Amino acid sequence: MRKIGVLFGGKSGEHEVSLLSATSVIEALDREKYDVVMIGITKSGQWKLYEGDVHNLADGSWEKTAADIEVSDLKKLADFALPVLHGPYGEDGTIQGLFEMLDVPYAGCGVLSSALCMDKVSAKKIFERMGLPTARYKLVYAEDVKDDLESVVKEVEAELPYTLFVKPSNMGSSVGISKVRNTEELRAALALAGKYDRRIIIEEGINCREVETGVIGNHKPEVAAVGEIVAKLDFYDYTAKYTDDAGTELSIPAKLPASTYEEIRTLAKKAYMALDCSGFARIDFFVDKDTGQVYINEINTIPGFTKYSMFPLMWKEAGVSFRELVERIVDLGYERYYAKNNR
Repeated sequence: MRKIGVLFGGKSGEHEVSLLSATSVIEALDREKYDVVMIGITKSGQWKLYEGDVHNLADGSWEKTAADIEVSDLKKLADFALPVLHGPYGEDGTIQGLFEMLDVPYAGCGVLSSALCMDKVSAKKIFERMGLPTARYKLVYAEDVKDDLESVVKEVEAELPYTLFVKPSNMGSSVGISKVRNTEELRAALALAGKYDRRIIIEEGINCREVETGVIGNHKPEVAAVGEIVAKLDFYDYTAKYTDDAGTELSIPAKLPASTYEEIRTLAKKAYMALDCSGFARIDFFVDKDTGQVYINEINTIPGFTKYSMFPLMWKEAGVSFRELVERIVDLGYERYYAKNNR
């Protein structure tokens, strides 16, 4: 029986989201096929082996009874790593590098693709190079914001018109993101984003619909149904995404013209391949309400698996159950490992 190590928690600002996602994933794993090993990472970075009730993950009480372990113990405890870690230190290539060093097969994207997808600026540069549509943007540095905020503000305003979105380049789940309409809001947004990353990306605001789709696969990826997020708040922020089911409406499949729907699915596969993704990922898009133009927003290599999450819901619409989805992700991880190591 395969011993699947499910990793959750982590040092990022998305620690709590990871606990919610991991609960769903652990519950979905078939105990007749897998021996599930629960490995938690505290906010301080301590690794722990947890053998209690999975329902104690969400409130954090699992830490009270979990035993400290060393990072290197992973190879002894599990045959395969299934990281359910959102944000930095989870989906940015760092823990994937650890799995590679330990020679442990794992689910999801590899080191390079994880790092590229996590960093919005790097991903956009590749999309541009590949001729894939992406919204206009400007890169600034947190150090420059601290040293001469007014000069940075003037540069941004000279290049991009309001409304703008200001984001940390290397962060997920809408953490540190602000929608700004004027100079005062821009100043505050730059300061906020700079708390999370040294690189800050400022994107043009598009009067758009926010849609996304899921992709699974290695060499021959498959694309799920397309879903739309209808945010009742000003935009799809962290609260709407994970904590407030009244903050959004999810429309699956998205009500789009057939040509636009298929364009999104085609672009999703191209973006997935452009950043050398494998295993699974969620691709987010903007559709301009005025022109119908489709823009790639970003790729999430470990999308949310909570009850509010679009990724499993889009695959459900495509005929793939939650349990089957998790099993396919595990199988794809083994497939890539064996192919890479000629086994």
